[in-house]
Amino acid sequence: MEQAILWILAAGALVGGLDLLIGNRFGLGERFEEGFKLLGPTALSMAGILCLAPLLSNAFRVTIAPLLQNLHLDPAMLGGILAIDMGGYQMAVDLAQSPDVERYAGILVASTLGCTISFTIPMSIGMMQNGDSDDFFRGILIGLCVLPVALILGGLISGMALGTVLVQTLPTLVLSLALIAGLRFIPQKMLKGFSIFAALIRWLSIIGLTLGAVQYISGFTFIPGLAPIGDAMQVVSGIGIVMLGSLPAAELLRRALAKPLKQMGRRFGLNDISLAAILIGFVSVTPALAMVKDMDHRGKTMNAAFLVCAASTLASHLGYTLSVERSMMIPLLLTKLIGGILGVAFTLLLVKRPKAKN
Repeated sequence: MEQAILWILAAGALVGGLDLLIGNRFGLGERFEEGFKLLGPTALSMAGILCLAPLLSNAFRVTIAPLLQNLHLDPAMLGGILAIDMGGYQMAVDLAQSPDVERYAGILVASTLGCTISFTIPMSIGMMQNGDSDDFFRGILIGLCVLPVALILGGLISGMALGTVLVQTLPTLVLSLALIAGLRFIPQKMLKGFSIFAALIRWLSIIGLTLGAVQYISGFTFIPGLAPIGDAMQVVSGIGIVMLGSLPAAELLRRALAKPLKQMGRRFGLNDISLAAILIGFVSVTPALAMVKDMDHRGKTMNAAFLVCAASTLASHLGYTLSVERSMMIPLLLTKLIGGILGVAFTLLLVKRPKAKN
C-alpha cells in the first residue's frame, strides 16, 4: 500500500509536469507549479524553528521533561504541542526515550493536535469574519473530542502496544479537555492566547532563520547547538518535491469526486463550498480557511471538526513524513483520515440539518 501511494504521487508529478510543458492545458500544470512556489512560504514558516529545535529541546529537557518522567510519560510528547513541520517532530526526536513514542508524538500527535494549536486556530483567528467564529470553533471542539480516539487507533496501527498508547495519550487527552473547556467557557481569552502563541512561533522562526543564515554565510558559530540551516532546508526541499506530485494528484481526486460530493451535499443539507473545502483542507488548510465565509452554518462546523485531524495531510504533512520517517506514512494517513471522518460524522449527528425553504 505504501509503495502504491508513492507511485500515485509520482504519477501526479509526471502528469503535472507534462501539462505545464504544454501550457497548463488541463489545469494540472498550475498545481504542479504551485507546489514549487510553496517552497518559499514553507521555508519561512518552519526552517527557523528547525534551526532552534535543539535549543528548545535542551530547555525542556532540564525543566519540564523530569516532571513527565516522574509521571511515567515520555518527554517526546512535548513535541506534540507544535505542528509536525514547525519543530514538533524534531523536538520529539531530541527528547524521546522510546523510538515508538518518538514517532507517535513527532508524527501523529504533532500533525493533529500540534497543527491545530500552532497553526489552524491562530491562522483562522485572522481570517474569520463576524458570524463565522461561533460555528467554526464549535467544530474545533468536536474535532478535539474525537482526536484521542484517532490517535489511539493510529498508535496501534504504527505498531505500539495498547498499554503504551493509552498511557502516552493521557497528556493529549488532558490538553484536549483543557482546550475544550477554554473555548467553551472563556473563548475570547483563549483566542487571544492563541494569537499570542502564533506570534511567538513566527518570531522564533524568523530569529532561527536569521541566525542560521548568518552562521551559514559567515562560517562562524555564534550559538553552539543551533542546527545547521542546510539541514533544515533539506527537509523543506523534501516537502516541496512531494507537493509537486501531491497537488496534481489531489486535483484529479477532486474532479473525480465532484459529482458524488454534490449528491452528498444535497442529502446532508450542505452547500457545494462546504464539501469542496473538505478536499481542499485535506491538501492544505489555508485555502480551506479562506472558504469559510462562503459555507453554510453546518459546513463551517463540519470543516473545522475535519481540520483538527486531517488538515494539510496530502501536502506539507505527508511531504515532511516522507522526508524524515517514511515508515510512518500509512499510520499518518490513516490517523488523519480516521479523525477527519469521525469529526464529520459527529458534526452531522450533533448539528441539525437546516430546514428546507418552502
